[in-house]
Amino acid sequence: MIRGTRYFTGLLLFVGLVSCRVSKQAATTPVSVTSTARDYISVYSDLAVSEMRRTGVPASITLAQGMLESDYGRSTLARSGNNHFGIKCHSDWTGQTIRKNDDKRNECFRKYRRPEDSFYDHSDFLKSGSRYRFLFDLDPMDYKAWARGLKSAGYATNPDYANLLIRKIEENKLYELDKSNTAASFKTQEQVQPKQPAATPKPAGAPVSKPPVTRESTITFGDVMARAPRIMENNRIQYIIVKDGDTRKKLEDEFQLLNWELARYNDLDDDFIPVPGQMLYLEPKRDKAETGIEYHTMAEGETIYMISQKYGIKLRRLLEMNRIAEGSEPVAGQQIWLQATKPVN
Repeated sequence: MIRGTRYFTGLLLFVGLVSCRVSKQAATTPVSVTSTARDYISVYSDLAVSEMRRTGVPASITLAQGMLESDYGRSTLARSGNNHFGIKCHSDWTGQTIRKNDDKRNECFRKYRRPEDSFYDHSDFLKSGSRYRFLFDLDPMDYKAWARGLKSAGYATNPDYANLLIRKIEENKLYELDKSNTAASFKTQEQVQPKQPAATPKPAGAPVSKPPVTRESTITFGDVMARAPRIMENNRIQYIIVKDGDTRKKLEDEFQLLNWELARYNDLDDDFIPVPGQMLYLEPKRDKAETGIEYHTMAEGETIYMISQKYGIKLRRLLEMNRIAEGSEPVAGQQIWLQATKPVN
């Protein structure tokens, strides 16, 4: 019996050693581009392009970072926290969290309800972070400059981070997603002045007029936004006011939105029809109001949805903060909390 036990124990030990060796080899084997990479791109490419249109972060960069940081959606953070970009909590994060060993033990990472929220937050994280601001002055088509910029700004500690992103983009031809969908695909050409007759010689010392300049170049996302005065900003969220003649299809085409974005970003039904004078956000609302705006006192005729739009706060989050049941409305004079959850009376 003892001999049999020893034999069985030895067999288990041998199998365990073999299993460990196989697992170790599997962990270092490169992922096939034709399998998981293709699946990941198929699932998230539309979302990456949508975020590029919304914020100016190149779709190629978003996808490459997601693939690299989440191991094609297979990492613990991606599976347990829907976090595809390895974004840590930082001091301003008020959402759910998940703990994981990283540069230090038991570090705090952001946890999301859906993978899509991770993509939205990644774009906002780059666009609102002061150390990444210079990226948006780069040509959105120049994925190499973006990759190197992310590394120099300290997004990751891996010294080869930029090259890893570039390889992901080039192996999977992710740069194709940037070409026809980014603001950089638009060319601008200053008006060419008609030719003037040959000027007569001017006296020495007279000012020389400069010839008209014709310029054709790639412009950045910021350039496009600067030329679009219709787009305004509230709580760091871009929005428009619906004008006469605007249809949903027209707005989606004009601002390069997918057919679900306006409804989702504005907490509206999928079949809503825009109304002149209506405020419509072009990107997701936030979880709280701008810093310094703590409360709102309800006026006669106001609804909780109107407050959600006024301050750029997600309707669901506003209801949660104020302990209001869905379908209920606050009364005139009631104080609405805009930054933190209302205490229990």
